[in-house]
Amino acid sequence: MNARDTFFRNGTGSGSPGVSDGPLDQAGSASGSVASGAGASAFGASRRRFFKKSGALAVAFSLAPSLIEAQPAARPALPGSLNTFRKLDSWLSINPDGTLTIFSGKVELGQGITTALTQIVADELDIDMLRIKVVSGDTARVPDEGVTAGSLSIQQSGAALQAASAEVRALLLAAAAQKLGTPVESLIVLDGTITTAAGAASGAKTTYWEMAGSVPLAREATPNVKTKAPAQYKIVGKNVPRRDIPAKVTGGEAYVQDMRLPGMVFGRVVRPPSLTAKLLSVDEAAVRRMPGVVAVVRDGNFLAVAASREEQAIAARFALAQNAKWDVPAALPPKGAPLYAHMKTQRSTDSIVGRKDNPQAAASATRTLKAEYTRPFQSHGSIGPSCAVAQWKDDKLTVWTHSQSVFQLRGDMVKVLKMPEANVNCIHKEGSGCYGHNGADDVALDAALVARATKGRPVKLQWMREDEFGWEPYGSAMVMNLTAGLDATGRIVDWTHELWSHTHSTRPYDPDGSNLLAGWHLANPSPMGPAKNIPQPNGGSDRNAVPYYVFAQTKTINHMLMDMPLRVSALRTLGAYANLFAAESFMDELAELAGVDPVDFRLRHLTDPRARAVLEKVAADANWKTGDKNRGVSFSRYKNNSCYVAAIADIEIDRASGMIAVPRIALAVDAGMIVSPDGIVNQMEGGAIQSTSWTLREQIGYDNRQILTKSWADYSILTYAEVPKVKVSLVNMPNERSLGVGEGSQGPTVAAIANAFARATGKRLRDLPFTPDKVKAALA
Repeated sequence: MNARDTFFRNGTGSGSPGVSDGPLDQAGSASGSVASGAGASAFGASRRRFFKKSGALAVAFSLAPSLIEAQPAARPALPGSLNTFRKLDSWLSINPDGTLTIFSGKVELGQGITTALTQIVADELDIDMLRIKVVSGDTARVPDEGVTAGSLSIQQSGAALQAASAEVRALLLAAAAQKLGTPVESLIVLDGTITTAAGAASGAKTTYWEMAGSVPLAREATPNVKTKAPAQYKIVGKNVPRRDIPAKVTGGEAYVQDMRLPGMVFGRVVRPPSLTAKLLSVDEAAVRRMPGVVAVVRDGNFLAVAASREEQAIAARFALAQNAKWDVPAALPPKGAPLYAHMKTQRSTDSIVGRKDNPQAAASATRTLKAEYTRPFQSHGSIGPSCAVAQWKDDKLTVWTHSQSVFQLRGDMVKVLKMPEANVNCIHKEGSGCYGHNGADDVALDAALVARATKGRPVKLQWMREDEFGWEPYGSAMVMNLTAGLDATGRIVDWTHELWSHTHSTRPYDPDGSNLLAGWHLANPSPMGPAKNIPQPNGGSDRNAVPYYVFAQTKTINHMLMDMPLRVSALRTLGAYANLFAAESFMDELAELAGVDPVDFRLRHLTDPRARAVLEKVAADANWKTGDKNRGVSFSRYKNNSCYVAAIADIEIDRASGMIAVPRIALAVDAGMIVSPDGIVNQMEGGAIQSTSWTLREQIGYDNRQILTKSWADYSILTYAEVPKVKVSLVNMPNERSLGVGEGSQGPTVAAIANAFARATGKRLRDLPFTPDKVKAALA
């Protein structure tokens, strides 16, 4: 097996740093340590002529759908996304100015993916990272690699770029050997300069850039290209400066919110009070007379304004909202405990997503335990409200967006706007506060609809805070009922995990409808896409509901609710956060019933040595003792196929106020071969901090007519003073494929906090979040 195969072995999961359903909105302190796992396992011919004449090596594009050839079954498999976009000139461009450009369909969300991809290419081609430019998420220029989510970017885009880089290097060296009259084996590459030990003294040398025009790369990649062995890496596995950080700390144009284009105006949108509200009347004329107003847009229930200055747009939006009159029916579900009972009675699609039958073993159960766990609707809580810039020019639309899926966004915009796909270009621009399916896609359509009324002037449209809280898709409320039986020896012999949840994915692009908010509000609306689940093994609402532990008999039942009275979609980890809260809390409850230490109890039911290793590692790091109070432990393998994470959380409880504090969290993570150690630590600590906030604070408020959460005063999140100190230990497995880490720590963190509370008080909290009133009720 060559290095490429060990680096990106078949399976799911991504590299390090993994791409998450989103970057972090808060930051915490962390210390990282590394442990080694012992014994661990196109354009047309005219474009090509141009580059040939100019001396550039064109290894980019060939991306228009009409140019993508059908993939016969007989074709050999290629790594990652290279299997779909098989031309070398889809991924790299060696430019005449001594630089190289890489093209990726995966985008930067603050998780450091553009840096990690640069590391991979620089190492494979032996060039300085400073020579590499990155183009990502531009529908006119890059491969369609789908959504940047699920911790898949290294596996998909990284694998493609590594293999393409290795083949390009081999082709360039073959051409250089012929030019220099020397065997390929004698060539040395240093920052793109090709020479030999003997040739260096005589001046016999060439460069990638000199050879580029003589190497034909408008060709398919070939399978089984030899890539570097892990021991040859000089940049992969090292911490390097992040590409995306400088503009963020110097006040540069880091985000789409910072963009300024010539002649740009500013937009704001007025949303209905609820999803089913109808606009009865509005005084547009009064708003058009306001200072600076450039356009007022009304189309069905869609209302928006554009003005020369941002404060003028905000004032016009306020005036438009004040005089708009709506019919607001009572259509929202109950809250709190009645909500969870209500969910169990709703129309659902039911499926058994995981099952192992062993009736004889299950019959040996001598004790049975049942418990119900619940999670409310929760918001992304993005610190920066969603924003986009749009411009119409010659009947063509360009949108700068922080969407995680620019091709899918374009597909939905084409449907809503009823225009040719070739006339719409979506370009990714990082957003301040973007992960999961928040308002990034919706605000892009808002901006396009307003820009259509501004006669070619670009429009920057940003949501207000109440738009973000009131209209982004939430993480679904969930109910999990767990039942398990223990035999006489204290082993789990029967396990059932039953859950009720809405969908966790209503992203664009849905072939059965449109998932862009404004499309539903137009006079000629695009229908909402139906509720769907993501199939196993990754899963959506049932992600991590199938146990990774080894039990004699198991069953996982998913009741996916088909009606969505509140708008829901992908919040970081999808269903895994709640399912692991339930499953790992239940493991502690069963350990107590069996009279066994929680760490030992888990080890009894784990056969994967890598799973056992992270659990033992975190226990050693945190100095775990059986009689410890005020601390809890948990484990998971994210999606059952990605990174391994074990957590121990220490908590403090103010019994008078009911407040829980989490001063320390220890994490151990095995993400296979490490590309960027800092990237993994950042993702792990950020996930733990976010999970702590979800667990102790966050829930959406609403009544039977509308969302009541409109500002930070209505949606409590963890403050900087409350951020736990997170210690992350990395278990490096250089001979294993890299695994995604972006969403690996959220589930273990919530369960570790829940288990710490139970160990400290003897009382179990099963209803998220753990607010002071719930704590005091449990302790009363």
